[in-house]
Amino acid sequence: MPTVLIVNDQKLQRLGYRLLLDSEPDLSPVGEAADGAEAVRMTTALRPDVVLMHILKPGTDSIDTVRRIARGSPPPPRILVVAPVRPEGDAWAALAAGADALLPDDTAPRELTAAIRAVVAGGAVLAPELTRRLIDTVRRRPPAVAALPAQRLGALTERERQVLTAVACGWSTIEIAGHLRIAPTTVKAHVSRILTKIGARSRVQAVAFAYESGLRAPHTTRSPLPSPGPARSRPSGQSVQRRRSREEEEP
Repeated sequence: MPTVLIVNDQKLQRLGYRLLLDSEPDLSPVGEAADGAEAVRMTTALRPDVVLMHILKPGTDSIDTVRRIARGSPPPPRILVVAPVRPEGDAWAALAAGADALLPDDTAPRELTAAIRAVVAGGAVLAPELTRRLIDTVRRRPPAVAALPAQRLGALTERERQVLTAVACGWSTIEIAGHLRIAPTTVKAHVSRILTKIGARSRVQAVAFAYESGLRAPHTTRSPLPSPGPARSRPSGQSVQRRRSREEEEP
């Protein structure tokens, strides 16, 4: 059963999250932390599957806490951040620090528990309200900010760029595999190598990287998949037979 550590500086809100998780038969709250330092200590001690963390008040160490948890002893837990929609800068910083999911603080209980299950399964969740604001933030960033992502982009192979572009378009592993005519396990292997090369730990961060590096222009709707490139044609039965005949005639 997936375990969840609750991080929130409001006691009443922590109680609300615990009651919600206790009501779910497949989720188990294992602890509560009121500040960043306590969250890091409890993550190390309890080893939860998911850290459900609310962006704390301005001036606190919320983003640094996300970073410390994400870079902790492997394997680190999945991190689901609940943040106000307005301060998109904090939301973006949480992504860069290692968050696997971002939800607004008015998310419905059913959507929150669904997001927890999604990140436990290895997925990434980004609320539409935050998507729009994060895209706007990317567009306003000065060109110099994209220099490092562009350098990392150069480390990717052509196929890895195709897979990353498809991920940034919002397509699933199965859809990418069908379009590129490769196995789903091959897609997952490509994604794993991409994350390693660009220094990301989730698909959400990979999407942000695709935007920052200029590989993908930000959009709010699912985009068409990139061209898979020229496909290798299989030889027909006649051409195979002719080749075999030539080989038999050669001394």
